[in-house]
Amino acid sequence: ASRFGLRCVTMGYTASEREHLKKVLPNPTPFTLSDLKKAVPPHCFERSYIRSFGHVVVDLTMAFIVFRLSYLISHPVVPIPLRYVLWPIYYWVQGCIFTGLWVLGHECGHGGFSDSRIVNDITGMILHTALLVPYYSWKHTHGVHHQNCCSMERDEVFVPMTEKDIDVDNPLRFTAPVRFFHVLIFLLLGWPLYLFVHATGQNYPTWTNHFNPYSACFGRKQRVGVVVTDLVLAFVLYGLYKLCLLYGTLWMFNVYFAPYMIVNCWLVVVTQLQHSDPSVPHYRGKEFTWLRGALATVDRDFGWVLNHMFHHIQDTHVVHHLFSYMPFYHAVEATKYVAPILGKYRLTDFKTPVASAVWSCYRDCIYVPSKGDIVFYRTPHNDYGKNRMQKRE
Repeated sequence: ASRFGLRCVTMGYTASEREHLKKVLPNPTPFTLSDLKKAVPPHCFERSYIRSFGHVVVDLTMAFIVFRLSYLISHPVVPIPLRYVLWPIYYWVQGCIFTGLWVLGHECGHGGFSDSRIVNDITGMILHTALLVPYYSWKHTHGVHHQNCCSMERDEVFVPMTEKDIDVDNPLRFTAPVRFFHVLIFLLLGWPLYLFVHATGQNYPTWTNHFNPYSACFGRKQRVGVVVTDLVLAFVLYGLYKLCLLYGTLWMFNVYFAPYMIVNCWLVVVTQLQHSDPSVPHYRGKEFTWLRGALATVDRDFGWVLNHMFHHIQDTHVVHHLFSYMPFYHAVEATKYVAPILGKYRLTDFKTPVASAVWSCYRDCIYVPSKGDIVFYRTPHNDYGKNRMQKRE
């Protein structure tokens, strides 16, 4: 491993891990963040109120049109059996549109939406709170994640378990039915579990969540913002409650909560696939550097339609981690300029279908070794990572 500039030895690594080490950014690095930034045209870092709010208007317009079309589903001329087909279609389409709005709120949290912090926070608060996201609380922990991506000690989300955390000798733990159950639970509850109990996050000694200003993931400076976020969320929840009283619980479920659950599913899928793969390294101690962590994320292709609906958050995620303040509408162009410099150090998977990638993720990415400064996901019974990597290449 020394010829790759890694301060580690290959003893103890599996065959696939030794192959993955070839794609680990050396330390010291052959290029710097400054080198990468110089390769990107300056206009890619320029924010535009017209373009940013234009995306908001387009997404809101689509959401309103789809919402109005949903009234046709309950029209007396529509047979009841057909409604059981049309409503799930509405849930899916509206959920994808809502996910795009969630991404725009996420951009506000990074400061990539506009040059004004006030505009960013007000817009982000409105967009995220409308989707029951604690904007400021999540903005803080997400910022910590970007500063410490793939650090075993300091990252705030998708921190891998070690073999000490799970029963690796349990023959049922890794069977297909159990894996399917895990996938189903995380798709339905993964996002709320992260917000309420910090699931997949850093293991703090006390109960940690995104609503308690005294949670371990917040410092004294964040407490006021967390309280404000909670109050705004309470206001939105009260408004939803009044709408339930006015139009009925079934109506609210159909037009809002079902699409909201689709958003939660997409958040888990998108973020899980961005940060979980057998080729993604995790670092301990001095082996972690900010640039190494920023490049330990995967660009994936969700298809032309979803790539655009999600504002390219999944196929330009490497650039997003390098320049999180860059406006999202320049990320595709910027990727073209940094990709040649990154070379093999840019992790991508543009071939695996989304559903297959999710299934493989819960098969291949089980735990990491409890020892070692550079570690990769392992699974107890089979070395799936090597075969999957060879197929991609």
